[in-house]
Amino acid sequence: MSCKILDGKVVSESVLSGLCSEIRALLLSTGRDPGLAVVLVGDNPASKFYVESKKKACQKIGINSYDYRLPATASEGELCELIRHLNNDPEIHGILVQLPLPNGFDEQKIVELISPEKDVDGFHPVNVGRVLQGISGFKSCTPYGVLELLRYYDIDVAGKHVVIVGRSNIVGKPLASLLIQRGPGADATVTICHSKSENVRELTARADVVVSAIGVPEFLTAEMVKPGAVVVDVGINRVDDPNAKNGYRIVGDVNYAMVKKNASAITPVPGGVGPMTIAMLMKNTVESFKKSLGGLQ
Repeated sequence: MSCKILDGKVVSESVLSGLCSEIRALLLSTGRDPGLAVVLVGDNPASKFYVESKKKACQKIGINSYDYRLPATASEGELCELIRHLNNDPEIHGILVQLPLPNGFDEQKIVELISPEKDVDGFHPVNVGRVLQGISGFKSCTPYGVLELLRYYDIDVAGKHVVIVGRSNIVGKPLASLLIQRGPGADATVTICHSKSENVRELTARADVVVSAIGVPEFLTAEMVKPGAVVVDVGINRVDDPNAKNGYRIVGDVNYAMVKKNASAITPVPGGVGPMTIAMLMKNTVESFKKSLGGLQ
């Protein structure tokens, strides 16, 4: 069976190119451009990498990137004070606090402190609720990226059975919310599997589309996927490999080599969903900027 590779790098480049043109046009018509504040607390290496990737994307398309670094010794009060300042700064259209935060921080409190109008991560309960109800609100970037990836490759989920493995607030739940809406790119029948689910293998094996987002290296194997299914791998896992240059390699939640033989389409790791998450963050930031201009389209 021929398997189509759902290349997130290609799709993200297409999204970013369109945004770049849009930002240039807005700058010419308004004399203003969007601004994204990225806040990093501590020195987690993975978080540093993600922050730099977002900064590069901003520079590439013309978004002003404001970098705020707080030491791991910073207090929750200091972070709250910074967020309140950014909420009131008219040059900032999006606020992203890089998660996870160091021990001792109340992440939910921090997320809820960000103004919903600047919550370009799509984590604030106001935006989560609006998306669930099918009304305008910032979509969580990774699920939004999954939908954009499927749309780009003309994979229609309407009427299809989508099984999502994982029920996190970052991927599983918001993705289910998006897929069950009425309209293009949605109208799917959705099942969510999690740690307490029975017969996970049987459920995934009946799915037309499987999305794995549980953070378990190569969890999804060939016998868990029916022939012709579409497989989306959201997992990014570091596994030890003495033969690799850095002593480790990055793999997804899917056993790519095995599942590729069964699937009709599959995302690689890296290079699949990851680039899409950053692209949709940029898209949300531009949308926030346009709303600040009074809904200019």
